Amino acid sequence: MTMTAITHHLTDEILAGYAAGTLPEAFNIIVATHISMCDQCRAALAAHEAVGGAVLETAGTQPLDDMALDACFALIDQAELVPKAQPKPIQFDGTLPAPLADYVGGGLGDVKWKAAGMGVKQAILKTSRSAQARLLYIPPGRDIPDHGHNGTEITLVLQGAFKDELDHFGPGDVEICDAQVEHTPVAGDEMPCICLAVTDAPLRFKGLLPRIAQPFLRI
Repeated sequence: MTMTAITHHLTDEILAGYAAGTLPEAFNIIVATHISMCDQCRAALAAHEAVGGAVLETAGTQPLDDMALDACFALIDQAELVPKAQPKPIQFDGTLPAPLADYVGGGLGDVKWKAAGMGVKQAILKTSRSAQARLLYIPPGRDIPDHGHNGTEITLVLQGAFKDELDHFGPGDVEICDAQVEHTPVAGDEMPCICLAVTDAPLRFKGLLPRIAQPFLRI
C-alpha cells in the first residue's frame, strides 16, 4: 500500500535502529507498517541498510571454534525432526498493511477489540515485553484523555484522522512523542480513527478516572 499525502514521517534515528535490528519488536511492527505505506521512509530505510552493508564489508573477521560448523549442522538436523504445524490461512481484506495483518491474522474483521471506555476500543498485540503495541479504534469526535509520556510513544494512523496540540495526522502519518509532550488526541468527525500505537513505558494521565483504569487497560 502506498500513500501519497503522508506529511509526518519516521526519524532517521528510528530508521537506523530498524535497519540495525536494535528496536523492540513492537517498534519494528510500526516501522514495517509505516514503510509499507510511505515511499519516502522506504527510500530512507534503503539508504540506512546500504550504509550498514558497506560497514559489514569493511569489518574484520573472527575465527570460529573448530566445532562450530558441526554444532550448526546438529541444530539443523534437530529442527528437521520437529513436526511443523500447518499455519491457518490468513484471509486478507486489504484494510490493514501486510506487516500488521500478519500480526492480527487477517484484516480489521479479525481484530479482537476490547472496550476501553467512551466508545474507544483497543487490541493489544502479542510482542516482547520491552515495548507494547496496540490497535486503537476511536469513534468520530472522541478524544483520548489528556496525557504525557514516561518514554516514547509512536502512533501511526491507518484509517481516519486525529488532531492534537501539535498537528493534524491522517492515514500513513506517524506522531512521535517523548517525555516532553503532553496532548489530547481527538479523532476527526468524518469517520472512526484507527491507529497503531507503540509505547516503551506507561502513559502519564492527568485525570483521576484514566489513572484508575490504566492498570486494567495496560496503557
